[in-house]
Amino acid sequence: MLRGSPAAPRNTALDHATGEYVIFLDSDDRIAEGALQRLHDKIAARPGADLYPCAIQVENGITGKSEPVRDNYPADFDKELTGPQATCISLLHMHVPCPMLQLTICRRVFLDENNLRCIPGLRHEDNEFSPRALYSAKRVVPLHEPFYIYNIRPNSIITAAKDPAKLLGDYSEVVKSNLAFHTKISREPGFNRRVSSLMASKWLNWVGYFWFSPKAIHRISRKARLETLANVFKDGFTDFDLLVRASTFPRKIAAVFEKLFVRHPSMWWLTDAFFLCIYHPLVGLRDGLRGGSKQ
Repeated sequence: MLRGSPAAPRNTALDHATGEYVIFLDSDDRIAEGALQRLHDKIAARPGADLYPCAIQVENGITGKSEPVRDNYPADFDKELTGPQATCISLLHMHVPCPMLQLTICRRVFLDENNLRCIPGLRHEDNEFSPRALYSAKRVVPLHEPFYIYNIRPNSIITAAKDPAKLLGDYSEVVKSNLAFHTKISREPGFNRRVSSLMASKWLNWVGYFWFSPKAIHRISRKARLETLANVFKDGFTDFDLLVRASTFPRKIAAVFEKLFVRHPSMWWLTDAFFLCIYHPLVGLRDGLRGGSKQ
């Protein structure tokens, strides 16, 4: 097992699971009392869906306070959805780019049939796994059941990570995979272009935020930023350019400078100056925070 990420243990658990549905539970979290029976009853009333998005109760061990319940969808929303429909609503409703993996009850056979597994060793694996799972589902039934108690603690894998460059390496893998996934689904018959614009509003903002926000520029070495962003574009710019076409005009301009940073490393000062002096003061930090990863 690779240490530092729940991805490999989750994959191992899926390989050995035999039940009809699976729930992902991290080692420092717990299931609310009586929640499994409530979930059973709700699923029995609306059986056969691939995914049942629910809600979680957050307990912040750093502040010592309970936070508001987090849900994938508006509380009064109870319609059955296709994967693309659920993707659009989730991207519009949530402040993060995808639903947390732990919020969703998954039909095991659906995960197996679609080869849905996490990338071993990857932190923030939700951001890579969940968009693929959600879009691929044929039936999505929101339940709004806050069954999961999510603990934020000082020494967890994510909060204890002190090296921002390491997290940047993780996010380079997430972004690269998500861009490739968008390219794949965009070629399918009947693809809804609205999905592209919503994915662009979240995923492209990651690049501007994690690689070129003032915090990133001042805290992460130029070498680490260049190496990890070059990893995103290791196979070329085709996937990136395809999603950029669905983005806003400011994001298209930002994409020009992001590619310049990789293609011509000696021009790093021009890219950094653009983001520090022009892009972020106007739109970048607003969009980056809206499309950021904090869950």
